Amino acid sequence: MLEEYKEHHRNVWPEMLDALRRNGWRNYSLFAREDGLLFGYFEADEDFAAALEGMSGEEANARWQEFMAQYFEIPPGAKPDEMMVELEEVFHTE
Repeated sequence: MLEEYKEHHRNVWPEMLDALRRNGWRNYSLFAREDGLLFGYFEADEDFAAALEGMSGEEANARWQEFMAQYFEIPPGAKPDEMMVELEEVFHTE
């Protein structure tokens, strides 16, 4: 289902993109490996927790997460964006 997933991300809903911008998600990228492993990266205007909290109140995000849930292996009742974790940056060239 990876090709379907990629196609949906080539056509992200405008209201979802607006919600991301409104909640300080900047420089957001998703990367996929052939076996379906995904890695996402974004920079937050405030911090990771505030960015996630802001999106949790967005109606467009709730619909998007429900729509995209079929592409993830997650616990029953969970949403893909609830499985995100913050990683510590250990190296940066700039």
